[in-house]
Amino acid sequence: MSLIDVKDVTMRFGGLAAVADVSLVLNKGEILGLIGPNGAGKTTLFNVINGFYHPTKGDVYLKGKRVTNLRPHVLCKLGVARTFQVVRPLQRMTTLDNVIASAFIRAKSKTEAQEVSLEVLKFTSLYDDINVLSKSLPLGKRKRLEIARALATQPEIILLDEAFAGLNPTEINEQIDIVKRIRTERGITILIIEHHMRVIMDVSDRIVVLNYGQKIAEGTPSEIGHNPVVIEAYLGEEHNA
Repeated sequence: MSLIDVKDVTMRFGGLAAVADVSLVLNKGEILGLIGPNGAGKTTLFNVINGFYHPTKGDVYLKGKRVTNLRPHVLCKLGVARTFQVVRPLQRMTTLDNVIASAFIRAKSKTEAQEVSLEVLKFTSLYDDINVLSKSLPLGKRKRLEIARALATQPEIILLDEAFAGLNPTEINEQIDIVKRIRTERGITILIIEHHMRVIMDVSDRIVVLNYGQKIAEGTPSEIGHNPVVIEAYLGEEHNA
């Protein structure tokens, strides 16, 4: 069953088409990777899907219902959460309070919000940092906090925007494990933007490739890894070798 259908979406800024007639389907229970060069339109497409941008043309459907132009907080209440490429936690608040603030989108009381948040912080291995100010966390933990804040909204779908950028090899492996468990243990469907090819090939069931705002390929990780158009536009001959 498809959860998100993006149909012929175009997003123009003045005369520039950052996204041009892109369609994709995110099926329930899968991890769909979204890759492409810098400036290919990946984050712009995310911003259309979760309501930050109103598309110039095209529509977004959530479980068959048109949700084009709904505000981000409305889509979050409908089950669509996201993280951001540049993490911006509430710096003067503790790790726990950052997550509690997100949990209130569904929680009816502070007690409920705290219970949800503590469980999420255990899941993301941040429980030992609950009283640490978020601005004091190293990058790897701030990336995990971004995921924890999204999970605290109790989503059905999560959009991950470069959740691995800037991480060291150990942190990458820990983050891969968390992303896989988000799907297997929590049943959450994932759409992920990532430049780290080992990550995207490892976690994704399917991959969509954008270049200059257009979709140039779609397929399994193996199919994408051997696609000559993708190799020329993004992966490079060293990947083929």
